[in-house]
Amino acid sequence: MEELQSQPDDRPQLLLIVKTLPTNLSPLFDQKFRLVKAWESELPLDQFLKINASSVRAMIASHATSVNADLLQLLPALRLVVTSSAGVNQVDLAECRRRGVSVANVGNAYSEDVADMAVGLLIDVLRKVSASDRYIRHGFWKVKGDFPLAHKLGGKRVGIVGLGSIGCEVGKRLEAFGCTISYNSRSKKPSITYPFYSNVKELAENNDVIILCCSLTDETHHMVNKEVLSALGKEGVIVNVGRGALIDEKELVRCLVGEDIRGAGLDVFENDIASNVPDELFQLDNVVLSPHAAVLTPESFEKAASVMIANLEAFFLNKPLLTPVSNP
Repeated sequence: MEELQSQPDDRPQLLLIVKTLPTNLSPLFDQKFRLVKAWESELPLDQFLKINASSVRAMIASHATSVNADLLQLLPALRLVVTSSAGVNQVDLAECRRRGVSVANVGNAYSEDVADMAVGLLIDVLRKVSASDRYIRHGFWKVKGDFPLAHKLGGKRVGIVGLGSIGCEVGKRLEAFGCTISYNSRSKKPSITYPFYSNVKELAENNDVIILCCSLTDETHHMVNKEVLSALGKEGVIVNVGRGALIDEKELVRCLVGEDIRGAGLDVFENDIASNVPDELFQLDNVVLSPHAAVLTPESFEKAASVMIANLEAFFLNKPLLTPVSNP
């Protein structure tokens, strides 16, 4: 790869250190920015950055890109990190603030699709859609007869953890099913009429379903533990479209295997790698698994790309960012 200085180009510079963009989105960035594609280099990242990144002022960071002090040290001219996710737990916000680096995320670009997935997982767990599909495909309908009864969604009491843009979209969808909604968040929202619970255990005690939509922080790590799962009870269902580590996964597996809760719909896991999904979950018909796919639609990617590009253009024009993330 040529050094930046040897590339005569009027486009602003953008450092992209994550995996390649989806094929249909890459041209959108390539038309507007001069991309520094670290993933194409055989050099170790630190060597690549020393050669190519001395004047890079902006970068894109996926959820798998750790923007920490070590990386920032290699980017002395960096002034903006744009994440390709809504969550920013991969970014050391305090270190960015110390170095004068602004951070922007994709805002609510993924909210509708993630909310759709949350409701889809819940319907699947309650109505046993995936389990009944397997029942037919394996020939059990012919041999064993009628499939066991499932449970309706309408009328269920649903507690949403994290009533941001995703949580609000989930609530709107479930109201249409006749569900009763309540929520837990960092603070009560004056504009929201749903009942508020100040802690997740109380939310679990007063609901049939818990849906996790919040971000992962030191405070929310393993927020769903043995105590919360016990409060949810044998008839309870949990859905996670936030981050895997919001739940104590070992405790969740124990509760599911022991039928201490009714079921779970999981789009995320403590380690979002196929080899690290607990084997015990594969054998359970009361569990629906999704490979961290809630945002994986062409529509959500296009919307996210437009937000990312708008933030980058605003930065290079010295205008306010569209979706800035507050530093601590």
